[in-house]
Amino acid sequence: MTKILVTGCAGFIGFHVSKMLCDNGYQVVGIDNMNDYYDVQLKKDRLQKVIYEENYIGFDDVDFFKNPIRLKHLFEDYKFDKVIHLGAQAGVRHSLEHPQDYIDNNITGFLNIIECCKKYDVKKLLYASSSSVYGHHVDMPFSEDQPCNIPANFYAVTKKCNEGMAYSYNRLYGLNSIGLRFFTVYGPWGRPDMALFLFTKAIIEGKPIDVYNNGDMSRDFTYVDDIVEGIKELLITDCQNNIFNIGCGRPSQLMTFIAEIENKLGMPAIINKMPMQPGDIKSTYCDTSRLELETGYKPTTTIKEGISKFVDWYLEYYGVEL
Repeated sequence: MTKILVTGCAGFIGFHVSKMLCDNGYQVVGIDNMNDYYDVQLKKDRLQKVIYEENYIGFDDVDFFKNPIRLKHLFEDYKFDKVIHLGAQAGVRHSLEHPQDYIDNNITGFLNIIECCKKYDVKKLLYASSSSVYGHHVDMPFSEDQPCNIPANFYAVTKKCNEGMAYSYNRLYGLNSIGLRFFTVYGPWGRPDMALFLFTKAIIEGKPIDVYNNGDMSRDFTYVDDIVEGIKELLITDCQNNIFNIGCGRPSQLMTFIAEIENKLGMPAIINKMPMQPGDIKSTYCDTSRLELETGYKPTTTIKEGISKFVDWYLEYYGVEL
């Protein structure tokens, strides 16, 4: 049975990936440093959904970012076949005020992971990159072949650095790695600092929502199940050392996204229009043809379907009655 390490297993995407792997017969070890960037209880509740799965070997609260010795012991004990590295300091805006967190977690943490993958002969490493690496590119849809030399924020810098580190380890040591450029992921169990969560909560509570660039923004919103399915397919591909966009491939206007939340809740949003925030970008839109060519998979969930599922989860999880 294939044994897989998932870092960031208590995070939004990491939780969904861990559950998928267990459901598909993989043996899974999950680690997470359980930091308090957002509600730790939400992370604990996610873990409860997978911790008793038949194929879940265990959960270790390992601060692998700062303690590579403990990480090496984990690799020695379990002898992983593959690694899915999703652990990182998230958040574009947080990076403006706390850049050191991103050096420690996104760069040093990633170095610790790839060093262990090299030393313990891991067959494949999948790691999270981000659509943020495209920065201020105006040529859309974004293609993996485009140069990414104009980052809009420090978070993007660390993710682009991860891609360069992975490439160098492939060239130097033959480490097989696949970078995953995620595009605006949303869905049940999502992060409280993300737009869908913030908007839903504020609308229910009758509070205004801040809409930046006066609402003139668009995003390639990607439902989390589509992200997970893309990872599932790339996990079994023979592809060597590559980078893939994983996004919906259908950008949506921010105001359309908000309207879908309003329709689902049956409640209007109080909109507070704001100027563009530092480090933000106006639009994202990805070309998914490389993913389709390699795996045959193309994300299909519409924002109407995805928002509906998120709102249903939110109302149940927080016990809200409309």
